[in-house]
Amino acid sequence: MAHSQLLGQSARSLARNAYLNGRRVLSEALFENRWGTDTARVADLDSLGIAAPGRVRYEPSGWLDLRRVLGHRDVTADDVFLDLGSGKGRVVLQAARYPFRRVIGVELSPSLVRIAAANVDARRDKLRCSDIELVTADATKFVVPDDVTVVYLYNPFRGPLFAAAIDRLCESLDRQPRSLRLIYRTPLEEELILDTGRFRLIRSARGLRPGRAWSQKMSIRVYSSH
Repeated sequence: MAHSQLLGQSARSLARNAYLNGRRVLSEALFENRWGTDTARVADLDSLGIAAPGRVRYEPSGWLDLRRVLGHRDVTADDVFLDLGSGKGRVVLQAARYPFRRVIGVELSPSLVRIAAANVDARRDKLRCSDIELVTADATKFVVPDDVTVVYLYNPFRGPLFAAAIDRLCESLDRQPRSLRLIYRTPLEEELILDTGRFRLIRSARGLRPGRAWSQKMSIRVYSSH
């Protein structure tokens, strides 16, 4: 690789890291410190003891990600929300501010589930949905409840693991046919969703990242079962 290309990649990497660190500091100043929560810091899988091919480190969604693609009028008291790979619970907290009947977070790491539970407790008096369940489980084996109507994924796993989680979702739809919305941020495995023949893309929002390529990669897409 040419020296100029290496310098360009290095500059882009430095700029990207500076941008992400700036977002984290701003998030902590605007939300975490004021609310008494801990969701901002990345957690690598080795430190959590769950590293394996196809699994992706914990990194939080943006505080406005859910709001950008799901309006409060789009949710009724009959809807049930499921976050697969819920980490420290940031999206669980966002979802619980909607009028969902219940909100479920599924996370493989027990330590992240404990952090998520503390975050929910810290904000419980500000949440609209009081029925919040945090489950320590492997999302690829988790039996999706047949009343779930909204599912959220932030690139929690790749390849065969992602395909297995989508299979569990399709099994739930087979047991109980219904309208279900699937929200997928950083949709690197979109083809696996569309190849099921069960979902169609209904909405898309660009990622809040500088540069067209990075923004496209970090986009949020919403699919509906049909």
